[in-house]
Amino acid sequence: MTLALVHSTAQPIAKVRGAPLHELPPDLYIPPEALEVFLETFEGPLDLLLYLIRRANIDVLDIPMARLTEQYMEYVEVMRTRNLELAAEYLVMAAMLMEIKSRMLLPRPATLAEAEEDPRAELVRRLLEYEKMKLAGQKLDALPQLGRDFLPVEVWIEQTLAERLPEVNVVDLQEAWRTLLVRAKMTQHHRVSREELSVREHMTLILRKLRGRGFAEFGELFEPTRGVAVLIVNFLAVLELTREGLLEVTQAEPFAPIYVKFANAQSE
Repeated sequence: MTLALVHSTAQPIAKVRGAPLHELPPDLYIPPEALEVFLETFEGPLDLLLYLIRRANIDVLDIPMARLTEQYMEYVEVMRTRNLELAAEYLVMAAMLMEIKSRMLLPRPATLAEAEEDPRAELVRRLLEYEKMKLAGQKLDALPQLGRDFLPVEVWIEQTLAERLPEVNVVDLQEAWRTLLVRAKMTQHHRVSREELSVREHMTLILRKLRGRGFAEFGELFEPTRGVAVLIVNFLAVLELTREGLLEVTQAEPFAPIYVKFANAQSE
């Protein structure tokens, strides 16, 4: 008896914990649907038809029904083997395509050919209407949405704070705050991040800005380019300093600039 050693140079089919695997285990079970890959998803038969037409660069006003029906039926056959309930509405469209194709193949008398409407007219009308609705939906989806692209922010000014600032018009203070928010939104960028912001830290920064100056215009204490979140914390810091009696917010007259200064004459 002669034994021959055969050296296999085939590539391993996988690696398990760093070791090459050349054969599948005999007890390994792979479900039939485990390796399915879906490249496109469609919202209905019209969506599928529109996809086939645009992919083949076909004029929707002059559809070659034979080729379109053949491609459509290939997709429907795949769907029937996967999900009969989902394929039900697609079968209705398949019947409609077969009818249009048959009507176009049948000979028509010359007298009726001119007066009869194109069998594809109703299908073309539905496709064009669906495409308009689909494009409109995409434009609506691209608009900023509450909860997805931005979140509402409310700032409440307590009546007790307004009573501590008798020389400031509260409406003008609110308008100055809205102006800062508009400036921040014009320069903001969409970033998903988590930033720890401290009101006490911003209170210290505001006191440092005023030290040596004594007072500053309201908008000078904010940096709109840093985003809305920083603006809110900064604004809360100004209100907290005012509540604690460390700062004063003054205004010469309605609609005049708003200034922030130390509560006492010293800026130390």
